[in-house]
Amino acid sequence: MNLYPKRGIALARGEGEFVWDTEGKKYIDCTTGVGVAILGHAHPSVIAAIERQSKALMTCYQPFCHEERARLEQRLVSLFGVNGKVMLSNSGTEAVEAALKLARRHTKRKGFVSAMNAFHGRSSGSLALTFKEKYRSPFEPLIGPIARVRFNDAESLKGAVNSDTAAVFLEPVQGEGGIRPASQEYLKAARDICTDRGALLIMDEVQSGCGRTGKFFAFEHFGVQPDIACLAKGLGGGMPIGATIARDEVATFGPMEHGSTFGGNPLACAAANAVLGTIEKDRLLEKVASDGEYLSHRLKAALSSKSEFREVRGMGLMVAIELKVPSKEPLASLVQNGVLALPAGEQVIRLLPPFIISRASLDTVVQAIAGVVK
Repeated sequence: MNLYPKRGIALARGEGEFVWDTEGKKYIDCTTGVGVAILGHAHPSVIAAIERQSKALMTCYQPFCHEERARLEQRLVSLFGVNGKVMLSNSGTEAVEAALKLARRHTKRKGFVSAMNAFHGRSSGSLALTFKEKYRSPFEPLIGPIARVRFNDAESLKGAVNSDTAAVFLEPVQGEGGIRPASQEYLKAARDICTDRGALLIMDEVQSGCGRTGKFFAFEHFGVQPDIACLAKGLGGGMPIGATIARDEVATFGPMEHGSTFGGNPLACAAANAVLGTIEKDRLLEKVASDGEYLSHRLKAALSSKSEFREVRGMGLMVAIELKVPSKEPLASLVQNGVLALPAGEQVIRLLPPFIISRASLDTVVQAIAGVVK
């Protein structure tokens, strides 16, 4: 099925921040599978963990325990910051679906609030939260009611949360919406509004989490504690995995009210534990914060005189270059110049490089972008 617009190249292998196509051409990968390969491609720790686990136990029915899952869940709760419980799945959209069900289960309410330009997934529940009408309209009616509010507008949010609101879903940094960070005032207001009105605050950290912004959860930058957080993408370092982490008081699923055949499988959990261990051992959160500042500074210096350039924004290694013109042609030109990047709206070049990328490669990326933006 023709689900994604094709980029015109076939990839054969990857190592570190690089990938090679079937013709042998080398690229710096600033897509990382939309933020998946956060340790780069073929990272030794992830490979070793998968190889080791594949020889021991590849699948485990949920009623049985296994060490890798228990270890991962304990780590995620510790990183979450308060006592909680974890539901493991296979993707970001599944993590959001679990959060939707949990919010209704806990609050006994039906409604949700999400932000304009938000993206939360394409399955039926998560799609209802997603902003773009072209994604939703072929499949409506979806679950509801859904109130859509202006991002970074506390008054808009305050007017939408009522006695039937089960939860407010927010991305601390909007990803598909153009790499737009929330303000601290906005997220603090969201926390207060939800607390006052009995709704849950749910942070979708599928793209911004796992260290992408320089802290493990992006919400840590803002001093706000959500009731539920959703993770996926980079958590498995290339293996499919999702996680829904909820405060103890909110984690009220009963037996068989939710589940997943493959969620929390030993291979994915082993990979995720390797990712978390490497982030800690190699101090990658500090590297992401430092490299993010370096990349943004270099981009601003290289592009400030370009007539097509509007601004650079983002957090950590989650960076947007917004243009005054469509980004489609510059993105295609970057491919020819050996750099793979992503769109995020009509006029944005999105960079999601791996955490292990070198400064030399970042310099090459900046030079390539400066060469295609007029």
